[in-house]
Amino acid sequence: MTGVTVLGSTGSVGLSTLDVLRRHPNRFRVVALAANRDVQTLGAQCREFSPRFAVLADPTAAKALREALADMPVPPEVLSGVEGLQWVAALPEAEFVMSAIVGAAGLLPTLAAVQSGKRVLLANKESLVIAGEILMRFAREKGAVLLPIDSEHNAVFQCLPPDFSEGLGRVGVQRILLTASGGPFRDRPLDELAGVTPEEACAHPNWSMGRKISVDSATMMNKGLEVIEACWLFGTTPNRVAVVLHPQSLVHSLVEYVDGSLLAHLGNPDMRTPIAHALGWPERISSGVAALDLFAVGRLDFSPPDRERFPCLDLAFAAAEAGGTAPAVLNAANEVAVDAFLRRRIGFTDIARVVRRTLDQLLAQPATSLEVLLEADRRAREVAEQSLKSLVP
Repeated sequence: MTGVTVLGSTGSVGLSTLDVLRRHPNRFRVVALAANRDVQTLGAQCREFSPRFAVLADPTAAKALREALADMPVPPEVLSGVEGLQWVAALPEAEFVMSAIVGAAGLLPTLAAVQSGKRVLLANKESLVIAGEILMRFAREKGAVLLPIDSEHNAVFQCLPPDFSEGLGRVGVQRILLTASGGPFRDRPLDELAGVTPEEACAHPNWSMGRKISVDSATMMNKGLEVIEACWLFGTTPNRVAVVLHPQSLVHSLVEYVDGSLLAHLGNPDMRTPIAHALGWPERISSGVAALDLFAVGRLDFSPPDRERFPCLDLAFAAAEAGGTAPAVLNAANEVAVDAFLRRRIGFTDIARVVRRTLDQLLAQPATSLEVLLEADRRAREVAEQSLKSLVP
């Protein structure tokens, strides 16, 4: 049986991962589960899957979890903090690590898994956005296998030939096309966007996601981060990655070849599909997702994104082009701005303003080390917090 550690087990991707694992009890065993502070959900998961280790980033929550599980015949060893997350990410008995912690908090545990030579099921795009060069270098040096879990990147992976790592040009790839639904405000009048609420922004029309990622989808920053992620995963440049609006969310991405061919990956919008693909690869295993009924779908629509409506997309492309510390600054400023929006401290359209101001103030520097990138992340959060003070929702 293959040992699996799930980082971010109480989030939407983590829950989907456990659902797939539940369907294959004779193939996989859960070695460790980790989350932020959700004692109740992680406790129930521990009772069902009996992991050797459980981690909560919040030390107070970890203490509560330890007490809650004391009556188990063999309770898991409960750890806390980023050190605990890094520890379980590197456990020898877990060959696979699902990296599904949201945001920059997932960077260090993901690096620990990569440095331990794991098969890393990468749902934490921020790791590549912040430290893509370092992460990919470690993966090569340590023999880690990075398999993308974002539906778009997993779709691209499935549409590329096995030897794509030799260079996309060498295998005849012209462009990568990442699809995007456009979120809940794709057709909302522009003059109404400033007044939208967090509840409206989190109501994604097709996908079930956490609040932060849902807001990123509404601003299309999520797609911008995916552009940066795609460049690292597939060894390409931003000018060879395009974004296509596709409201049905059934074509998850496409790969354009030099002969004029477009290979597309289609399926129902359910994260269990890419998760099952990565768990079983190079085999195929069941995911619990129903096959796509093309006759019921009837039509597929595509259009270019409205750059005025989605300024965060251009900010992400600019950061990708600048390189160095710029993507780390972009991500940090966005995390601060989205959190402020969810707390009703700023308005929806202020998110892009905060990110733009932070990028303008902190010009890109060479990403010479992890320490430099972490300092850029820290400084960007300071600058973004200062920008919040001048904005009123």
